[in-house]
Amino acid sequence: MEQMSTFEMIMLGAIALGVLFWIGPGIKGALQQSREAENKDWAGVLLPIIIVVIFVFFLIKMV
Repeated sequence: MEQMSTFEMIMLGAIALGVLFWIGPGIKGALQQSREAENKDWAGVLLPIIIVVIFVFFLIKMV
């Protein structure tokens, strides 16, 4: 594989910075919203994880 030229590296860096500036306000808003949210949604996260762990354990025991 060829090494990228200087122009390609500069363009890739400019595109990466553009993407960061484009999604930056959305990330800032999401972080602010997560700080203000109450921590009541842990059951919604932990329940599927526990179900998957039990299912994997069941599959291992079946072998």
